[in-house]
Amino acid sequence: MAEFIKIYEDKPSEAAIAKVVKVLKDGGLVIYPTDTVYGLGCDITNSRALERIAKIKGVKLEKAKFSFICHDLSNLSDYVKQIDTATFKILKRALPGPYTFILPGNNNLPKEFKKKTTVGIRVPENNITLEIVRQLGNPIVTMSIRDEDDVVEYTTDPELIFEKWQNLVDMVIDGGYGDNVASTIIDLSGHEPEVVREGKGSLDIL
Repeated sequence: MAEFIKIYEDKPSEAAIAKVVKVLKDGGLVIYPTDTVYGLGCDITNSRALERIAKIKGVKLEKAKFSFICHDLSNLSDYVKQIDTATFKILKRALPGPYTFILPGNNNLPKEFKKKTTVGIRVPENNITLEIVRQLGNPIVTMSIRDEDDVVEYTTDPELIFEKWQNLVDMVIDGGYGDNVASTIIDLSGHEPEVVREGKGSLDIL
C-alpha cells in the first residue's frame, strides 16, 4: 500500500522531499501536485518504473505519450535538440508555468524513448515538484491523473486520489487541493507554434 505524505508547497520540508526522492530512485511510482492537475510519475532513468506507468496507462511503453518534468530550462539541453532564439523566448516567458511544450528530442533520450522524434517538456510552477526534480538530479516522466467520471475529468482531492491509487503506486503526496484544468500543450517542433490543447496556460505567451 502506498505511503501518504503531506508536503506544504510554500515551504517543502527537506526531509519529506528526500523521502520522495528515495522512492523514485528505488523505482517507485509517486503521485504529486503540479500547477495544474495531480500527476503520476517516476524517475526517467528507471526502466522498470517506466514499464509500470505504461501498464497503468494501458499502452506499450514505446507508444506512450509521456511528458518530462524538468527543474528549469537548463535541463532541456539534456534531451532536446538545440532550439532557436524565438523558441527559447517563448519558453522563457512561459516557464515555470502551466504548459507542456513539444520539442524535438535528441539522442540522449532514455532507450525507451529513442524512437521518438519529439518530447513533451513541463516546468510546473509548483515548489514541491521542482524540489523533487532538483534533488533527484534528473527529470521525472509524468502523466496526469485522470478520472473515469464524465463530469469531473480530474480528481482534485489528494485523499480521494490516495483512496483510488493506493494499491497501484508507492507514494501519494498531499500538496493541497489540485486544479481540474490540465496544462496548455503547444507544439514548438515545427516552423510555427501549434496549439495542441488549450488548458490552464494563457496563449498570450506566443
